[in-house]
Amino acid sequence: MGCCTGRCTLIFLCALQLLAALERQIFDFLGFQWAPILGNFLQIIIVILGLFGTIQFRPRYIVVYTVWTALWVTWNVFIICFYLEVGGLSKETDLMTFNISMHRSWWREHGPGCIRRVVRPSAPGILDDYSYVSVTGCIIDFQYLEVIHSAIQILLSLIGFVYACYVISVFMEEEDSFDFIGGLDTYCYRQPPLEHVELKPVKPVSKVLVIRTILILLTGLKTTLLLK
Repeated sequence: MGCCTGRCTLIFLCALQLLAALERQIFDFLGFQWAPILGNFLQIIIVILGLFGTIQFRPRYIVVYTVWTALWVTWNVFIICFYLEVGGLSKETDLMTFNISMHRSWWREHGPGCIRRVVRPSAPGILDDYSYVSVTGCIIDFQYLEVIHSAIQILLSLIGFVYACYVISVFMEEEDSFDFIGGLDTYCYRQPPLEHVELKPVKPVSKVLVIRTILILLTGLKTTLLLK
């Protein structure tokens, strides 16, 4: 298939989603955010599958990508609600780490302009080597950075969903009349029309000519008999 508008746009969107998911996966690993890490991993796998299906003309793979895109949008909406503490959710909980650790977002201590200080509490009963981190001077709070990341993911996913549905419809229309083996494009590779061969009518044999031929043959036969 040639570089048609919908197909090339979907390939470009899948590439952007893949880069965005990889960038987000790196920072979630740094913050030990296990739930987002799992979600990002699935996003990377499905986007690669959708990219392969778009390039190799596999509508079923694009259908899987489309279904996952709807789920991915839902997950990112939940993350936005979590960090904005909508509906009783609290960003101070360990929900993003499956309650197996106390890690928080990496942006909490390393955001733009953030100054990180290690403070040793002087309260009685606390070990001397125990300390906590104080963060001040952040230009943007970490929860808003997480919301921005999720909003970008939602925007790319919605646009990708629309183009994926369009590409699927194009593929299904062409499936009945074209074999997708070899990755050819019906829009860019068309079979040349057959050349019309001009047929000329054959002239019928004249009756006079036939009679003359018969008379000549009979005359020659008669002459041969007389000579004998």
